[in-house]
Amino acid sequence: MVRLKDIAEYVGVSISTVSRVIQNDQTRNVNQETKNKIWQAVKELGYIPNQHARNLVNNRQTKTNTRSMKIGWVANPIQAEINPYFAQIYTGIRDTLTKYDYTLISVTKDEIENEALLLKTIHDLGIEGLILIDRIDISLIEYIQQTIPVVGLDFYYTDKNIAVVDYNREAAIKMVVQYFITHGHREIGFIGGGINKTFEDLHAEFRFKGYQLAMEEAGLSMNPDWVINTMWKMENSYEEMNQLIKRDREHLPTAMVCASDMMAIAAMRAAIENNLRIPEDMAFFGVDNIEMSKYSSPPLSTVEIPKYEMGKMAAKTIMDMVEEKITLPVKLVLPFELIIRESSSIKRT
Repeated sequence: MVRLKDIAEYVGVSISTVSRVIQNDQTRNVNQETKNKIWQAVKELGYIPNQHARNLVNNRQTKTNTRSMKIGWVANPIQAEINPYFAQIYTGIRDTLTKYDYTLISVTKDEIENEALLLKTIHDLGIEGLILIDRIDISLIEYIQQTIPVVGLDFYYTDKNIAVVDYNREAAIKMVVQYFITHGHREIGFIGGGINKTFEDLHAEFRFKGYQLAMEEAGLSMNPDWVINTMWKMENSYEEMNQLIKRDREHLPTAMVCASDMMAIAAMRAAIENNLRIPEDMAFFGVDNIEMSKYSSPPLSTVEIPKYEMGKMAAKTIMDMVEEKITLPVKLVLPFELIIRESSSIKRT
């Protein structure tokens, strides 16, 4: 195992300096450049500064009185606050951790992605486990897993070798398309967003894959003009739907499958402002069943995703991993169901 002496020799400083930096000792000042070099050496040499983390790696039980009982949460703070989908997941995580006397600590993506200071962040905050919603590079996750357990939420982590709590996005959208087909629709469009950093890569996103597959299995062709990549922005959904309608009003899809309720609600507004009747002229179906979907005009048909339960199961999973009740990267796939409301209720002949 790497020792403080190894780090001191690697950086060219004294062992006491290394110890002060790693222990966050404020009694004597160490300049920032030296601190960064020490934490970079910690990363490169594989030193684990967190006593609890060392016990995890060595597969030893940690005494209760040395536990921090802190779990980190990495998510876009603005997204978590304003997006009802993420807000309910967060509430499920927080409520469950609180019930078992854990504390939820917010960690920014920038703090995690600064590799030289990554272990310092974990050490200083006393984090015993990490729940990820914001997208983090997989190589970085593998590095973090050497120190503390990690649980991923949402589609970024579905196919990665980490513990995951999610639902089957592809199957959910397939079911929506099949619902429309059984109700007489053949000209079906799609509204969603991509998965890379700029959200442009729509074809790799699971909900779009579900739409593609369901259309292919039904022998229906996809009109590229009816596929809208909003990059997950409501204003884009509204504007793009406006443009679609104005571009060729005589040839419009009779149904739109939307990858989220927020995208659907924005697109419905554009349809109504262009004097289209919903669902008679164009039917809509969303995903998430956020609270406002019941109060849109007309009320939005949607896929009920167990958001609070996803948060609850993520919290239970990370606690079990921290307490070494689970050692394998479990994959928990929660169920979903269609909620039928007025936006899709007309059966076409």
